[in-house]
Amino acid sequence: MTLDVDAVKAFIAVADLRSFTRAAEALGSTQGAISVKLKRLEERIGEKLIERTPRLVRLSARGAVFLEPARELLAAHDRAVASLSTVRRRFRLGIATHVGGAEVPTLLARLGAHDPALTIEMRLDDSRELLNAFDRGELDAAIIRREDDRRDGEVLAPDHYGWYAAPDFVYRADEPLRLAASAPSCGIRNIATGALDAAGIPWTEVFLGCGSFAVAEAVSAGLAASVFSRRLAPPGTIEVSRKFGLPPLPPSQIVLLSTLSDAQSREALRTLAMAFREHRPAALANTARPRFRNSRLAADHVGPGRDAEGASQR
Repeated sequence: MTLDVDAVKAFIAVADLRSFTRAAEALGSTQGAISVKLKRLEERIGEKLIERTPRLVRLSARGAVFLEPARELLAAHDRAVASLSTVRRRFRLGIATHVGGAEVPTLLARLGAHDPALTIEMRLDDSRELLNAFDRGELDAAIIRREDDRRDGEVLAPDHYGWYAAPDFVYRADEPLRLAASAPSCGIRNIATGALDAAGIPWTEVFLGCGSFAVAEAVSAGLAASVFSRRLAPPGTIEVSRKFGLPPLPPSQIVLLSTLSDAQSREALRTLAMAFREHRPAALANTARPRFRNSRLAADHVGPGRDAEGASQR
């Protein structure tokens, strides 16, 4: 039996994204073309692989069994194609520290499997620094938080922010809010201080760190409060917007920027975007609040994405 590689690729995209529309976007195709390819694959195999209703797209039992072998087939095909070229290509990728979390290993693994001839150079930095580097031609692609009114790039997902602090952090309304922040050029810092100024809440920076990791450590240690994406809030911290009467923060967008136009690079970018969207639901699910047998413990522990009173912030 011979399988059409493009049809297998369409099946994997639909299985990962649970949507014919999103699969078509990720593969640079149309919904109709994806449906035709999937139908031909199912006819070739003689099994129904995807169950589709007006509200739901999911794997059939046979499709779930076929998914991993399909990935292996596609990876083997990509390796075979890449072996025909002896020239290694560089792919300079920037990922914003406020964006990249548990998704990063998945992105790199999928990118490497897609094109083993790639030499991946990755840079982690603030969104503004990466945007400047991209505009200077120092990066081939960048995954950043959208800055200002710039509208180019492919939107990968929305991102939501909250105020976080250690459970024992103390803030009194008659005192300035103690903040931890990155460099003054950091967009997240400017969002935080701008929101406080607009609400008339005094603040003072008691910790300036080089990058979001240092800021997370300071917040976890109870030195200050700060703003984090709800996906990336430091472990052990709680969302304190309601507890301290802090202003709401506007949502942002995660975008993929690139000026690459050759076929190989565009395919690599589609692989990158699809891997990010595929992994993101799992990352969000990991922020769910854990269950405790003791109600007092449950009241004292608040996971990312919830405020100190236990109410959902989404």
